[in-house]
Amino acid sequence: VQLQASGGGLVQAGGSLRLSCAASGSRFRVNTMGWYRQAPGEQRELVADITRGGKINYVDSRKGRFTISRDSAKNTVYLQMNSLKPEDSGVYYCNADISTDGGIKFHDYWGKGTLVTVSS
Repeated sequence: VQLQASGGGLVQAGGSLRLSCAASGSRFRVNTMGWYRQAPGEQRELVADITRGGKINYVDSRKGRFTISRDSAKNTVYLQMNSLKPEDSGVYYCNADISTDGGIKFHDYWGKGTLVTVSS
């Protein structure tokens, strides 16, 4: 199973970007999906995640500017980022809890990351 993220890029402060991440492979089941951000010299931190049932968790500082959503039929999670600030810059990683044994055990999977740069 692989996670493929896309949608990063360079944007001016106040602009918007939409990230996408799709899980692909055979015979897998996806539970929670989310996005993490890592800035240079900093630890990777949660931005937002969403359960299979649609329960959403946001990091407070981005609540109201970022919107996470998913299409479970496509095993895809999205992150709509509006009113971007320079401090939102970093590499954004897609994360998902995935089972390949019919839902008995779930493991963390990570995408390769997509770079978001917000200029002031």
